[in-house]
Amino acid sequence: MSAQVLVSRPLHPQSIPVQCLPSRTVQPAHNTGQSSSSGLATSGFRTAKYLLEEWRQGADSSGYQAAADRGGSESLRGESKQLAAECEARTRRSQADATKQLGQRLLDIHFWQSELGREIRDVTAETELLLQQKQRLERGLDATEIPLSIASDNLQCRERRAAGELVRDGPEEELLREVELIRNIQELLKRTLEQTVQQISTSTPETWAQYSHEIIYKAERERIASINLRSLIDNILQDTAEDLQTQCNTVNSAFAQRCEEMEDAKRKMESHLRNILNEIGGQEKNIAALKQAIKDKEAPVKVAESRLYERSYRPNVELCRDPAQFRLVSEVGELTESIEFLKQKLEEAEQSLRNLEDTRMSLEKDIAYKTNALFIDRQKCMTHRTRYPVLIKLTGYQ
Repeated sequence: MSAQVLVSRPLHPQSIPVQCLPSRTVQPAHNTGQSSSSGLATSGFRTAKYLLEEWRQGADSSGYQAAADRGGSESLRGESKQLAAECEARTRRSQADATKQLGQRLLDIHFWQSELGREIRDVTAETELLLQQKQRLERGLDATEIPLSIASDNLQCRERRAAGELVRDGPEEELLREVELIRNIQELLKRTLEQTVQQISTSTPETWAQYSHEIIYKAERERIASINLRSLIDNILQDTAEDLQTQCNTVNSAFAQRCEEMEDAKRKMESHLRNILNEIGGQEKNIAALKQAIKDKEAPVKVAESRLYERSYRPNVELCRDPAQFRLVSEVGELTESIEFLKQKLEEAEQSLRNLEDTRMSLEKDIAYKTNALFIDRQKCMTHRTRYPVLIKLTGYQ
């Protein structure tokens, strides 16, 4: 046996099976051969060599340790493989579930994106329609300025009627109603326009980024509100246009009736004026005839007075009141009475002539006033009213 020292790997006591451990205690070997150096100097120490039993025990321990390590390793490999399989299965299940959830979420997103896109298209289209109605409202509101200007101008023109023609007649009543109607319609259109503008602020799709359900519900609600508002706008414009057109026809009818009345009154006054002028001419001739008749009585009066005067010179008893004297006195009285009657009639005729002249002037003024009023109503007002907007413009389509 070589002198090389063989030292086995120490074994952990727990790594050696209990049943494999020797039942006896190994005692250190004592070398008693010739070459041994046993003695007092080496007493209590073992040599560098192991006993055969120790070697076997060490070999067995190594085998046991190798088997234990191999078994533990195999068990660990099995457990590792099983754990890896379980982890792989769990990973696949998790990934599949996550993929399913993502797919469902993607479907939801696509659905709401589609719904939002549809609502955006619907609301955009509805907003465009509402913008068109808004333009109709604006054009309808602008169109009412012409009727208001016409009615106001008619009222101002009719303020220039003179004297007795400055009356609050049918056309003026209807014009005042027309002005009030137009102003009420303007207020209604302005309020509706404000509501329309407010509706177009609330129905823009850019404000719908946070809550899909609320946005779609709100969009549908606003779209329905916009549809209802468009219907309301259409009804308002149609009703107001019809009211304005009806009032315009009423005013035109009142003007036509009033012009016909004034034309008839003017014709009658002109007829009266012609009769008055004829009567003035006749009365002037009558006055001239009366004056001539009075003048014609001057000679007979002078003759009768001269006769009476000449007969006052009859002498003595010839100066008596004979029938001739009575007749001359009666003649003078008759002539004087006739002259008085003629003068009285002349005064009456002259007063009648003055009355006729006053009536002539009054008729001429009335005819001038009616001519002026007819010019204002027919040439100014009714001509101006031909510019009244048509129904399609009042409804805001032009």
